[in-house]
Amino acid sequence: MSAMDRFDPEILTLFTAATATQAPEAKLPERGDALGLREVIDSGLANIPRPSAPGIESSSHLVGTSDGSLIELRWYSATEDKRTDRPAVVYFHGGGRIGGKIDHYDGVVRHYVQETNVPMLLVDYRLAPEHTGTTAPEDGICAVEWLIEHADELRIDTDRIAVMGDSGGGGVAAGTAILARDRGIAIARQILIYPMLDDRNTKADPTLEGLVAWNHDTNWTGWNAVLGDAIGSGGVSPVTAPGRLNDFSGIPRAYIEVGDLDIFRDESIAYARGLYDAGIPCDLNVNAGVMHGHDLMSFDMELTRRTLAGRFRAIEAL
Repeated sequence: MSAMDRFDPEILTLFTAATATQAPEAKLPERGDALGLREVIDSGLANIPRPSAPGIESSSHLVGTSDGSLIELRWYSATEDKRTDRPAVVYFHGGGRIGGKIDHYDGVVRHYVQETNVPMLLVDYRLAPEHTGTTAPEDGICAVEWLIEHADELRIDTDRIAVMGDSGGGGVAAGTAILARDRGIAIARQILIYPMLDDRNTKADPTLEGLVAWNHDTNWTGWNAVLGDAIGSGGVSPVTAPGRLNDFSGIPRAYIEVGDLDIFRDESIAYARGLYDAGIPCDLNVNAGVMHGHDLMSFDMELTRRTLAGRFRAIEAL
């Protein structure tokens, strides 16, 4: 089997078509250039497909953080949804902890809300290298607390709040769940989509070399921006890097999805194993032939429809 034959046929077809019509990709910034990598990430995320999502309304809210800063929270719900005891999801966008904006994910979140009828709160958490350590999950806790404080006006059942995110945002969601556990704040579920969990995952895997969209050098750049010289060392907080977690007691049940052609595959499996060992339910989905961020390439692939369907079920289970 050739290396390219390891990809799902739909992804391979999409690659072939893109190669025929697009200019060669620009060279990635050097390892450690977080701001240069941010430009690449933001450029890519600006082109995320935006499925039509009529009937979804949104509102923007500026919320104070634990250190006195302000972050934006964007609330999405179906206009016709009049329920008074709704579940809700707090969502963290992708971007390797150094890139991404909530505007990039506006269409994605609208699509989730339309398909599940579950309202969502999209969090403009702060990014590294300007904001390091536990800042992003601390912002996540601020978002969860704001949602709880406004539960009556938003018609939310505070016993059915989930955290969700993809890639770097998946790691922030997991860190927020850990921090919530430690502070006695109830989270019902965590939905982690190819999550970035472990700062020690920075050595190339020869079985994935040349096949992955987010590689070990870019992963080092992202984690180095968050942790600086502490990257890979002892004492890194699991709130920042959830892959460091040893005590899984009290962590909410999880839905975890990752492709087998993703450098986050093994850390996702390890995190699920930690949940299993603690007796916590976890729906782990490792998809063959699937790369990091496949769903953000096209919403029209049958592959994307299948993976989205799993996420919809996890959201609806709230």
